[in-house]
Amino acid sequence: MPTQAALSSHPDKVSESERANAEIKFKSISKAYEILSDDDKRDLYNAQGMSAFEAGNRGGMGADVDLEDILAQMFGMGGGMGGMNGGGPRAPGPRQPKRGEDEEHPYNVTLEELYKGKTTKFSSKKNVICSHCKGRGGKEKSKPKECVGCHGRGIQQGLKSVGPGYVTQETVVCRPCKGTGNIYRDKDRCKKCKGERVVEEKKVLELYIPRGSKEGDKIVLEGEADQLPNQEPGSIIFNLVETEHSTFRRLGPDLVADIHINLSEALCGFSRILIKHLDGRGIHVKHPQKTSGPLNPKSVIKVPGEGMPYKKSELRGDLYLIVNVDFPDSDWLKQDGRMEKLKALLPKPTDSITAETVDEVEYEEAASIGGFGAGNEGDQWEDDEDDEEEEGGQPQCAQQ
Repeated sequence: MPTQAALSSHPDKVSESERANAEIKFKSISKAYEILSDDDKRDLYNAQGMSAFEAGNRGGMGADVDLEDILAQMFGMGGGMGGMNGGGPRAPGPRQPKRGEDEEHPYNVTLEELYKGKTTKFSSKKNVICSHCKGRGGKEKSKPKECVGCHGRGIQQGLKSVGPGYVTQETVVCRPCKGTGNIYRDKDRCKKCKGERVVEEKKVLELYIPRGSKEGDKIVLEGEADQLPNQEPGSIIFNLVETEHSTFRRLGPDLVADIHINLSEALCGFSRILIKHLDGRGIHVKHPQKTSGPLNPKSVIKVPGEGMPYKKSELRGDLYLIVNVDFPDSDWLKQDGRMEKLKALLPKPTDSITAETVDEVEYEEAASIGGFGAGNEGDQWEDDEDDEEEEGGQPQCAQQ
């Protein structure tokens, strides 16, 4: 296969305009064949990949040609070099990522905590590199042997279920050697970590939630995830989840809440504490009738600067108060002729609508809007033709 690839890319086999690129590719294929045909170089590639040949060995191949891609095209896998060694394809061991995986967790917070900010400490267990063997897993002068489970590759082929009765093949990290490709004998293993290269450690961490944070914000503790040798540890990430509040609702930097006033306050005004804020302060509002007029149900009072704080700023959003007017009950109106007194004070009734035909109807006092539309259930259009078909007959044309 390398010979065929080299011949097809030989500069003499292409046009003049493609000759420069062909020369670069021809050198790359020749270099790949040189690695494949040499047992020592092939083993070096299996162990270290192309990084083993990067120091001065890629000269003249050009920046646009990747020798890894050439090898992959030859054997249909990521640089695997089977066939040259008489057996099946043997892929190089997995390249360890430069950074470990992050750990993400949801973290429930109240609206009060988001308003004021929060600092809390918690105990965390994580894996840290063994201080006794410095992450080797074995004694200082001992040498590991090749893992028989993965034959030194650090990976194995496994089966993964993708549905009822269906499986697919996947590449997984070898469990016995933890992806290293090597295993120490029992007598050579580190006495502290037992060859695991890491040990469990408990650490107290501090979590700081800035005031003004919101749902979906991420609090990142850099480098506090599990450690592995030759890797930068990942981070612990907390995703903030805001719990429902009994009084306030939030939209961006603004807050909204319902307040209740009685009919007298709606008509004549008021001056009192209407609501307790998230930090425990009472919010006192003056609403004089002389200048502001009466308040209707569902009117909105806006209090600037009493919403949520902006992060890293002294600015705040606004507070919106939705007015609910509580009317007196019927017993109150029946006392001491209050009904007649109210009639004398309040505006006269609205004139009746005129109509040619008038029906005086009865009504239900305890009705609810929840019953609206319920009478439509089961209503269907009835067609005479459908009735005829159900009886076994066919619709017929009228006789002329």
